Amino acid sequence: MNELLKDYHVTIDIPIAWGEMDAFQHVNNVVYFRYFETGRVAYMHAMKLPNLIGDNGIGPILAAVDCRFRLPLTHPDTITVGVKTTTFKEDRFIVNHVVVSHRYQKVAAHGEGMIVSYDYNVNKKVALPETWKKIIANIERW
Repeated sequence: MNELLKDYHVTIDIPIAWGEMDAFQHVNNVVYFRYFETGRVAYMHAMKLPNLIGDNGIGPILAAVDCRFRLPLTHPDTITVGVKTTTFKEDRFIVNHVVVSHRYQKVAAHGEGMIVSYDYNVNKKVALPETWKKIIANIERW
């Protein structure tokens, strides 16, 4: 499992809850997006953005997310969600998510999210703060 997560410097373990399964007896596809969200929040905490919106009103906002399902998950199991930044643009950064099953020692899903730098005071995107770029580069060990 370490090999599957070696490029992810921010990870979080999540136990699969019984109630996350659907009528087909596997974790419902919508739940994977919640797993991604939990991973992104852990990433924001690693960036030292626990309040998410700074004193200047600038914070991250999710603009897009996708998921590719690879393995159906079931209870009981624990997963590890890994998140890493792959790309910077002027006003956004792209993160990759991976969900790894402890039971199967395999990738259950992976996807990509676009996080935009957003000024909540004026409700529009703004340039990615240089401090964010430096913090992310440090997290990713670039």
